[in-house]
Amino acid sequence: MTYSKPAYIYWIALLLFGTVALKSAAAIYPQQGAHTAVADSLALNHIFKAGNEGYACFRIPALISTNSGALLAIAEGRRKNCGDSGDIDLVMKRSEDLGKTWGPLKLIWSDSTNTCGNPAPVLDKETGEIFLMFNWNHGEDREKFIIAQTSKDTRRVFILSSKDEGKNWSAAKEITSTAKDPNWSWYATGPGHGIQLQNGPHKGRLIIPANHIEKATGKNLVSTIYSDDHGQNWKMGSSTPQDMVNECTVAELSGGKVMLNMRNYDKNVKNRQVSLSKDGGQTWGTIYKDKTLIEPICQGTLLRYPLQGNKFSILFSNPASSETRTNMTLRLSVNEGKKWKYSKVLHAGPSAYSDMTVLSNGEIGVFFEAGTAKPYEGIAFRRVAYEELKKK
Repeated sequence: MTYSKPAYIYWIALLLFGTVALKSAAAIYPQQGAHTAVADSLALNHIFKAGNEGYACFRIPALISTNSGALLAIAEGRRKNCGDSGDIDLVMKRSEDLGKTWGPLKLIWSDSTNTCGNPAPVLDKETGEIFLMFNWNHGEDREKFIIAQTSKDTRRVFILSSKDEGKNWSAAKEITSTAKDPNWSWYATGPGHGIQLQNGPHKGRLIIPANHIEKATGKNLVSTIYSDDHGQNWKMGSSTPQDMVNECTVAELSGGKVMLNMRNYDKNVKNRQVSLSKDGGQTWGTIYKDKTLIEPICQGTLLRYPLQGNKFSILFSNPASSETRTNMTLRLSVNEGKKWKYSKVLHAGPSAYSDMTVLSNGEIGVFFEAGTAKPYEGIAFRRVAYEELKKK
């Protein structure tokens, strides 16, 4: 078939126009399942954003669901910069519609220009009371000074509680004497949620993971704080048998056993470290490396996801990269963390700390640090359906 010259020019122009249109559409509507930094970053839903509401930076997310299904998103509000020391407050936002909308920023605790951080909340499902463990240090003291014991003060442990699902909070109560050994210098709760054991001989126990450094040896170890009387009194669990670990997270396994998942202190090891407890988090077994869970040396979080009967899955989130704080990924294990069969990238761009909770509708709520150029541009919230996560 032949065309006249005008018709020929017409069809060439139409072909070129169609090619440009298709490319434009592909740019605007990425393929389903594609994990480009641009596409993921456009979807970020920042609950806290750097530079807003009187704070230069928000960091260290903690997320918890109440008995009624309300969500409490807790973070450090850093007044002047993104540094780990200085004037840092504990702040919160609350949602009653599964994270679709959030209430105004609420100041939970501030102590002048001192540091109040490392939020680690836990819900007592039997009473509905929420406990928020956190750390305090003098605003002029940096971590290296506290470790070297040249600081003005030390690292202390405090607790707040709420009996009305986060609408109001008690005054801060210091529990350093029962939560921290005097032979420890640095100390940090969580960060991220604690747990309440649902099964086994220690059913009802509240557990907060923590890490510390021994003054005499300089060893970096992990332990827990736990309560068997609904948060009225707190005790220290034993330290891990090996060191070179710090920020940690816990999840209940079958029979009341507990899994401890830890960040490396050794910057040359780029895999998460794991230890198991057979006595409800009081003592810990030999630490081993999880070869699947790579990390760039950064915090991560575990979550037990309940299924029908006594069945459950284990979830894990962290920046799944051995080199950079990028690629926030949610993983799923159906065999108590032995293998991580399923995974989903939530944000391929810069990302760092995270926390998770099970929403009242069965979805997974993920609260994570993320941005387009830096991980600390804000803390975003995302909902993920369990069945969606199982799709490959």
